[in-house]
Amino acid sequence: MTRTTPSDASAHTPLEPRGWAVGGTLFAGVMLLVEGILGALEGIAALAKDDVYARVGDYVYKFNLTAWGWIHLVLGVLLAVVGWGLLSGPRPWARVPALMLASLSLVAHFLYLPYQPWWALIGIALSVFVIAALASDWRPETR
Repeated sequence: MTRTTPSDASAHTPLEPRGWAVGGTLFAGVMLLVEGILGALEGIAALAKDDVYARVGDYVYKFNLTAWGWIHLVLGVLLAVVGWGLLSGPRPWARVPALMLASLSLVAHFLYLPYQPWWALIGIALSVFVIAALASDWRPETR
């Protein structure tokens, strides 16, 4: 009977998620779902009535509010679907799109800063956390 040392055992088994990475991934899924639902509602509000958001004068990345409404609506639906995919069990298909959509959400919130600065900053912070949580819990079997 041979004894295995901890270093031998860890060489043959994949890394198990630890501590905040597991909670971070769960929180990332919840935040994607919530951000998606709120983004869709934000988009609907912009499409229904254009005076909900601030009017911006000369801005380099200027879109009309109807365009921002569609951007938020489509991105919100996609974020909610991917967030649900992360929450409904180990879905390998959801991890890469979640990272890509969180990155896209980060860029969209940056471009949206003049219209709703506080909401955009909160969205940027949530997107950064989602990206960090998903990237830190990256295991070969989850790709």
